[in-house]
Amino acid sequence: MSDKSLALPKPKTAPQPMGEAKQQATVYKILLAISFVHLFNDSIQSVIPAIFPILKDNLLLTFTQIGWISFAINFTSSIIQPVIGYAADRRPTPILLPIGMCFTFAGVFILAYAHTYILVLFAVVLIGLGSATFHPEGMRVAHMAAGMRKGLSQSIFQVGGNAGQSLAPLLTRYIFVPFGQFGAIGFTFVAAAGIIVQSYIAHWYHSMLKAGYTFKKRAAGRMLDPARRQSIRRATLLLVIIVFVRSWYGAAINSYYAFYLMDAYKITIDNAQIYIFLFLASGAVGTFFGGPLADRFGRRNLILLSMIGTAPIALILPFASPFWAAVLLLIGGFVLLSSFSVTVVYAQMLYPGNIGTVSGLITGFAFGMGGIGSLVLGNLGDAWGISNVIIAVGFLPLFGLLALLLPGDEKLDEWAKDS
Repeated sequence: MSDKSLALPKPKTAPQPMGEAKQQATVYKILLAISFVHLFNDSIQSVIPAIFPILKDNLLLTFTQIGWISFAINFTSSIIQPVIGYAADRRPTPILLPIGMCFTFAGVFILAYAHTYILVLFAVVLIGLGSATFHPEGMRVAHMAAGMRKGLSQSIFQVGGNAGQSLAPLLTRYIFVPFGQFGAIGFTFVAAAGIIVQSYIAHWYHSMLKAGYTFKKRAAGRMLDPARRQSIRRATLLLVIIVFVRSWYGAAINSYYAFYLMDAYKITIDNAQIYIFLFLASGAVGTFFGGPLADRFGRRNLILLSMIGTAPIALILPFASPFWAAVLLLIGGFVLLSSFSVTVVYAQMLYPGNIGTVSGLITGFAFGMGGIGSLVLGNLGDAWGISNVIIAVGFLPLFGLLALLLPGDEKLDEWAKDS
């Protein structure tokens, strides 16, 4: 009798979860889809700063009231994002993706017809809720579809958002100047398209979860070394400060630099928007290249160079002629926002088991600080004059020197492997 005849049949094993490590292939169609939705979401969000000059004239608003509008959308988003991210880390909910865009649809519809300050605030809060719902789950989708190319996936995802934000000055020039506040109604079609694409992404997301995909979780029962825990907390605090500084400077340019140009150089409102577009559009390009550059030169180094490289540009900008201001904004936007996606990836590596929470925290904090920055700078603009505010914020990027204290990439990789 042969050995084969004596062999017992092997028991059937239950299918193993498709863990993060087993999802090797990068799903570009999903990455591109979620990036386009990010573009839809942030282009609608960019309607808010784009419509500021129109609202200021229509409703006779002060810079402080404009700051409150910016605060309403950004702070709403910053509060809700980490909460949704925390919940998603414990129970992924794909249906939130199209639901969030429904909030955005309602907000932009109301904004088109809002003729009171309170109604404008309500509309932007709805848009903020939609954005807050989208970003944490959107980042988890990008992480899931990335395979082994996490940095590239974040760049693809974030470039959609920054490209959408860069449309704000063009919206002012070509939609809100000729059509007024009612021009916002056209963005209901953008929101409707976003709902359709989000439904497709949510279906893919649900099928991946059903197939057994699991996000990496920190090993149960493992206690971090106290020194390492303290190092992670210190790195998180430093990263938050850097995001804070970047957001405040970005808010100053995005919300108030057009008013500075109109005041200092008597440039018309539609021509002033071109300068803001140059800053934001080059920032979108910088966001895309930031990931690959960080892979080559290091994440910590890229964050440092991004902030310090912006500092001389920010200091010179208020004193430059209109021509050189355009050149400086083009360079400055690329340099400053090249670290946008990199800070998110850096934070994810600090907390590899909490992708949604930390992504919502970093991007939510960025939105929130941008909102607070707009509010504070609006008050200062009324008190000091907008020209003095633009000069003062030029010193903010110097705080980027704090990036020297961040752990290097080798330490991050070591921590990620031990998690």
